[in-house]
Amino acid sequence: MSAWAEPGGGHKLILGMVHLAPLPGTPFHRPDTFPEILDTAVTSARALYEGGADGCLIQTVDRVYSVADESDPARTTAMGLIVRAVVEATGEDFRVGVQLMRNAIKSSLAVAKVAGGDYVRAGALVGQTLTAHGMVRADPLEVMSYRRSIDAEAVGIVAEIDSMHFKWFGGEATTAQVARAARTVGADAVSLSHPDERTALDMIASVRDAVPQLPIVLAGHTDHDNAARMLAAADGAFVGTCLESGGWGGKVDLDRVRRYVDIVRGA
Repeated sequence: MSAWAEPGGGHKLILGMVHLAPLPGTPFHRPDTFPEILDTAVTSARALYEGGADGCLIQTVDRVYSVADESDPARTTAMGLIVRAVVEATGEDFRVGVQLMRNAIKSSLAVAKVAGGDYVRAGALVGQTLTAHGMVRADPLEVMSYRRSIDAEAVGIVAEIDSMHFKWFGGEATTAQVARAARTVGADAVSLSHPDERTALDMIASVRDAVPQLPIVLAGHTDHDNAARMLAAADGAFVGTCLESGGWGGKVDLDRVRRYVDIVRGA
């Protein structure tokens, strides 16, 4: 990922969220809805592409998850079909990311490698985090070994280090220390967020000081009001709710994407 997200560079990556309804192989999947899920994902990705975003992150929203680095075969297959369809419906320079929640990093890497994705987002690449579904424990050696075994080293890894999905559990570790650890094991970029703008900016500054060459992507809490300020400090942002019609989980709205992009680009 660092090849196209230059730390402190002028071009800020805008990566829109494509939230998926529960997929096959999960308890809350509604039978016979996969064609609709696929169509909605492609429509949202097209809106992001046509609106000028740099890419998207396709993320499962299955409501309940395994805490292990694993994914049901039907679920993984469904994600692969969606990612391939999005890749084919957008342009060559549109970055397509994969995140099989909570922490199915190996399956995400496999989907990205085979279906043409560009990067994955890792819920826990280092350390451990306590979630509503249990303790999620990282295994960076297994992840990086698998990445090499399928020749997926060109697939970037964005590691969450301090966000709504990851909080360091056990002992004291600053956001900057977690970022350094993620970089050491092979992360290409990190993502972080905080609902308080000043706190988020301080987090960005601490990581920038500790690991200057590491791209920083905001993991949420940006909107049309604060995007210019937040992205003046960070290198990119995962953008969800403010681009979706009807709020979180809705289809991505083309006009909202264009307005967000114009604000960030200073148009």
